Amino acid sequence: MSDELHEEIRAAVGAILKGRTTGGFDAALWQDLADTGFHLLGVPEEVGGSGGGLRDLAVVVDLVARHAAGAPVAESAFLAGWLLARAGLEVPGGLVVASLDVVKAHRRGGPPRLSGRAAVPWARHADHVVTLAWDGDDLCVAVVPVGEVEQAENLAGEPRDTAVLHDVEAVASAPVGIDADELRLRGALVRSVQLAGAARAVLESARRHVAEREQFGRPLARFQAVQQHLAALAAEVTAMRIAADAALLAVEADDRAEVAVAAAKATTSAGAHVVATIGHQLHGALGYSAEHHLGAATARLWSWREEFGNEAHWQDRLAAAVAEEGSWWATVSGGAR
Repeated sequence: MSDELHEEIRAAVGAILKGRTTGGFDAALWQDLADTGFHLLGVPEEVGGSGGGLRDLAVVVDLVARHAAGAPVAESAFLAGWLLARAGLEVPGGLVVASLDVVKAHRRGGPPRLSGRAAVPWARHADHVVTLAWDGDDLCVAVVPVGEVEQAENLAGEPRDTAVLHDVEAVASAPVGIDADELRLRGALVRSVQLAGAARAVLESARRHVAEREQFGRPLARFQAVQQHLAALAAEVTAMRIAADAALLAVEADDRAEVAVAAAKATTSAGAHVVATIGHQLHGALGYSAEHHLGAATARLWSWREEFGNEAHWQDRLAAAVAEEGSWWATVSGGAR
């Protein structure tokens, strides 16, 4: 999709998000996204999605992250929609989210029945869960209605629930060539996009604050030390955005995707610490509450930094990729000489 159309998506989704408050699940916001089809952008139309590509969906994920909005587009379209599309299964009605774990399935002459405990972000608000399940020796994608949920939250107050399945019959299932590691890679990719979006929110907030707040009769932005901090913050945010964009391009092109995603998650997770630290320094004693737009953004940076593996995990994965290639230059250059 062209840059012009991406700008149209940003404008339309931005208008929907305008004035929304941060916090838990925003049912009205989710309905607005569903009414316009943005909640399933990037999911093929033939399985009930809104069509479009991965980078189109990333525009929506980025904006939701920037606004710290209570809309699980990442867990719904980016993860659950992807699993369903790979398995050729229709998207069920209502809110559908992905399980981050693999559960066990067994059959009694009919559809598979699932049992186990699975980490399912936003499960308490969902109608269906899409999960990987072992059906004998084969992995399948299964869709089950949400039943028993043990509620928990991350540092940002986002639901990080556990779905408890007791012999639950799947409403749909199909074999799929995806394993748990590929799901984890996909999760790391979407968290990289979200981290870059939240980091941009911190930068925008810092720029406004130092331009508006005065000390000794002049704006904070006029002080050299503040300018240096702002420049360091902007550089880190830029590095995070470029890393996430590069990973999206690699995954879309199926070109050395593991290396690109590992680099993106290592970069964005490490950058989360720098961005949160400088952002709060520039705001002084302001912005620590969850209700403040800065606090909402940095709480998400700290939370998403750890989810699907922090920077240490993905740095190890990068090192392993280099060792496998046998050449550091071949890894970072994609084989260029």
